[in-house]
Amino acid sequence: MNAPNDYFNSISEQGLLRLITAGSVDDGKSTLIGRLLYDSKGVFADQLDAISRARHKRVEGDRIDFALLTDGLEAEREQGITIDVAYRYFATPRRKFIVADAPGHEQYTRNMVTGASTADAAIILIDASRVQDGQLLPQTKRHSTIAKLLGIRHIVVAVNKMDLVGWDEAVFTRIQAAYGTLAEKLGIQQFHILPLSALEGDNVVHESAHTPWYSGPALLPLLESLDVEQLDANSPLRLPVQWVIRHGGNSTDDFRGYAGRISSGRLNIGDEIVVQPSGVKAVVQGILRSGEDRNSAIAGDSVVVVLDRDVDVSRGDILSLANSPAHVEKNLEAELCWLDTQALNPARKYLLKHGSRLTSAKIRAVHTQRNIHELQEEQNSRQSLEMNEIGRVSLTVREALPHDRYSDLPATGSFILIDAATHQTAAAGMIR
Repeated sequence: MNAPNDYFNSISEQGLLRLITAGSVDDGKSTLIGRLLYDSKGVFADQLDAISRARHKRVEGDRIDFALLTDGLEAEREQGITIDVAYRYFATPRRKFIVADAPGHEQYTRNMVTGASTADAAIILIDASRVQDGQLLPQTKRHSTIAKLLGIRHIVVAVNKMDLVGWDEAVFTRIQAAYGTLAEKLGIQQFHILPLSALEGDNVVHESAHTPWYSGPALLPLLESLDVEQLDANSPLRLPVQWVIRHGGNSTDDFRGYAGRISSGRLNIGDEIVVQPSGVKAVVQGILRSGEDRNSAIAGDSVVVVLDRDVDVSRGDILSLANSPAHVEKNLEAELCWLDTQALNPARKYLLKHGSRLTSAKIRAVHTQRNIHELQEEQNSRQSLEMNEIGRVSLTVREALPHDRYSDLPATGSFILIDAATHQTAAAGMIR
């Protein structure tokens, strides 16, 4: 029998997959996650006992209401809908998972945006019994659009509740064709699609006898096989400075270091770096990780960097290699997902949070907004965005901002806007 550490290391080698479920209300997202947790032995006995005695069970007899494993808010259980994003962890012998259950109601689309921002894969659920004449529901289109905008690499379309349509292959084929048309319009190059029943467990963990016409894997084996994109050590170096460490200023062996987590690229002793936005250059003299000296560090490492000379480096600056710096500009073009209940108003003051840098920003113009039903951009004559709307804007920041395009490096190509008066998070932005 393997020791616990050997088991942990074996599944660590497969990588951690972060995934989100999305789709319309009552498509069965919470039930699907509950079924995954239950069938992968990720539920404790006391949890099962608690949900078996819950007041708001929606299944008959002694059957388990798997949705209650993720819908923890009282309001969610009363209404039978997901309101906030619920995160759950489980592991199989092949992989570790962090799964986010996103709300399906249009009112909570903004919650789906926050949950999807760190996901490697998205499971888009479609209720097979609700698709009439091949017409997908608006939330299916909306969530697929957001998944594409956020650059989620793996799209898995789960056609749920196939048991309600008698496991009819023709129904599945029509939905497959409809989603293929949607994917083509959105520019989704590849997606996986499978028929299943979350409530009954068909094609969730094990292949189902009800679908002899489906030759693909069940959902869990599919998720275990998806490749996880590692933070690319060959990408340009980006090290957002979170903290300047200084002590012993009056002694000959005084120490000044710059702490942060490398978001992309590789850093070596002897590298010439440039401090952005100031443009000052220096050479890396030392790298400390977990209190130990290192010769190099890669994306994902939290480090303290020591330079060969004292330069002006502050929290919010970015360290880049001198031969591959980030863009530094005051005027930006970006896609905004509006999150605030108060609509965008170009006359209001907003703060822009980019990594560890906080500066003021002014929205100069709202160019377009996305029509989810027609799947195209439309001119925005209102010069505003309402909650849950997505649009392209021009904005100006007070201080020049070192950044990359979101499609190139998401960590330095994304930001949030904060309403300066209410301090509410107003929007999530992706620099284009």
